Amino acid sequence: MSARRPGPLESAHPRYVVALDVGGTSMKGGLVTRGGEVTALEGRPTGRENGPETVVSAIRAYVDELVDLGSSRYGAPPDGIGLAVPGIVTTSTAVYSANIGWYDVPVSAFVPSGIPARLGHDVRTGGLAESVLGAGRGVADFLFLAIGTGIAGAVVIGGEPYGGAEGSGGEIGHAPVWPAGEKCACGQIGCLETYASASALVRRYEARSPSRTAATAKDVVSLAVAGDPVAGEVFDDAVEALAISLVSYVMLLDPAAIVIGGGLAEAGQTLFLPLEERLSARLTFRERPPLLPAALGMRAGMLGAALLGWQAAGVPDVGREWPLDVLRRGAVP
Repeated sequence: MSARRPGPLESAHPRYVVALDVGGTSMKGGLVTRGGEVTALEGRPTGRENGPETVVSAIRAYVDELVDLGSSRYGAPPDGIGLAVPGIVTTSTAVYSANIGWYDVPVSAFVPSGIPARLGHDVRTGGLAESVLGAGRGVADFLFLAIGTGIAGAVVIGGEPYGGAEGSGGEIGHAPVWPAGEKCACGQIGCLETYASASALVRRYEARSPSRTAATAKDVVSLAVAGDPVAGEVFDDAVEALAISLVSYVMLLDPAAIVIGGGLAEAGQTLFLPLEERLSARLTFRERPPLLPAALGMRAGMLGAALLGWQAAGVPDVGREWPLDVLRRGAVP
């Protein structure tokens, strides 16, 4: 009897890609096979305090570490490499990042030669992961709203993140909600991020309660729930700002859903219930779209980078059958 030939999803070795999610202060990386098996490594610092060249070197060292691990584990180099990075990004160039300080860094600076690689914007890459693997699976048009230290969005249209004419699409955090409001770090006035980001909740609470401190946005939310009047006002402002911003988005693009992730989304129904009420009240002649909690958590960027890696490898449709529980869990060697 002749040996069975590998099927269409098989090969002589378990095919895999290297995936890396680069944040402002740390990186999360892993290996992801074509079948959805995840091997996640512990995070690494970016070293941005030492300048952009140090960050590029740190990324390259982490990628090399992942390639070596994959080659040892699977007996071959990866089929592709995907990297989610902040700032203005094309598939081949990290054009600019204010947080890191780099300009026009080619993807080749991050990866070994000979391995196909692709870059993606960090939040849009997270939106891609939620579209293919998470809360947006089966939803063609939605907004992925990431509420963390800042606020950013990924506009997903027809299942694909929309980058806009110059790769800056989705900057909902810097869409003004109160034209006569507070000045944002970006230089504009009244931006959503100034009122509703996790860092804004802490900053605005401490500014109004100089005798008290709140280490995190979770602390402010807990104080608001416990009846602290200042925390309640700050949290109410955040919910109102989100509602105003999301009304404009809903009226303009008519999304099927809004997927909310990031640290503030961990407040759960404490955030979702009042936001749903405010949004419904402002949308007087149409129903609001459902607000869905993101499904992939802090792993969304890394899993989205894996999808970019498979795109670079010429396998763009991989991932839609990966089991969500495995993607969340993975393994740390």
